[in-house]
Amino acid sequence: MQDLSSAAPALTILSEEETMFRDAVREFAATEVRPHVHDMDEAAQFRLDLIPKFFELGLMGIEVPEEYGGSGGSIFMAVLAIEELARVDASAAIYVDVHNTLVNNAILRWAGSEQKARYFPRLTSGLLGAFALSEPGSGSDAFALATRAERRGNDWALTGRKFWITNGAEAGLFIIFANTDPSKGYKGITAYLVERDFPGFSIGKKENKLGIRASSTTELILEECIVPEENVLGPVGQGYKISIETLNEGRIGIGAQMIGVASGALEAATAYVKERRQFGKAIAEFQAVQFQLAQMATDLEAARLMVYNVARLKDSGQPFAQQAAMAKLFSSQVADRITSSCLELFGGYGYSKEYPAEKYYRDAKIGTIYEGTSNMQLQTIAKGLLK
Repeated sequence: MQDLSSAAPALTILSEEETMFRDAVREFAATEVRPHVHDMDEAAQFRLDLIPKFFELGLMGIEVPEEYGGSGGSIFMAVLAIEELARVDASAAIYVDVHNTLVNNAILRWAGSEQKARYFPRLTSGLLGAFALSEPGSGSDAFALATRAERRGNDWALTGRKFWITNGAEAGLFIIFANTDPSKGYKGITAYLVERDFPGFSIGKKENKLGIRASSTTELILEECIVPEENVLGPVGQGYKISIETLNEGRIGIGAQMIGVASGALEAATAYVKERRQFGKAIAEFQAVQFQLAQMATDLEAARLMVYNVARLKDSGQPFAQQAAMAKLFSSQVADRITSSCLELFGGYGYSKEYPAEKYYRDAKIGTIYEGTSNMQLQTIAKGLLK
């Protein structure tokens, strides 16, 4: 298997600070994550000793203000971190992605000062977060929630099940959405900050997945889970707004994952075609192979620029929801195509776990599904065009 630790994606204009940060994450991914990627994928188990290292490197509080223990950085910095990790292992990237773009982001925008002071110092130093919206009957129709929240004095009792929850096996804090008044439809949905040891909360089945296998995806079980009033996130009945606006930023993170996965696959294929010999020469010398690589590199750079652009829009305070949908849609399509083509360039070896191509291919597929399917992104884009 090739050593790709020195491979680098195409150059894009970055500040000196951004370049130094990207390079630090790249080195970390190459030295700390890459040696374990195959074994973690085979075991469908992430190495728990790597998660504290994410915190030590400052990857788990990128946008959190320094006063709360964060870096006071930007979503663009988070994109760089997610991309670099995904070049090596998409499972590693998703831990950082969900924690930053969904959990920290939602608390940063919607939590009161007391909640921020209570949770951010922990979320930036060792407490992993998860975002729990999906349910068995609530996927693309995100607001058909069956989970209920009933007020009981100064507490709330949550009852229901959540499915497909990323980071579920390891997280200590969950943002959980439940409906306080089903008669109001989506206007009854409310967000809650639920700690792992709250009474009535438990972790259910862990999914056995096609890709991102080392990343934990679990069921959450709420059996009259008691949540104190001070753990309501945002106003009661505003959960729908919190989830929509949080997922808009989350899609930037998925875009970063996908360009990272595509970049890793292309680097692996480029190294392989220089080594693989047929008809007396390296297959990299065949024009057909060269043209395939050129087209993939062009598609990847276009996707990268879309993801970088929407991150810059968000950081500058500009509207970005439509561009986030476009970036998520296109980058997932590009990752799907590139990883498939790269696998084919490996020939029979591409189908073997001895080489990295098949893992990149499996890891790319989720990009068209989670945090809004491609059809839902098209719907968002179309609404923006016709508004």
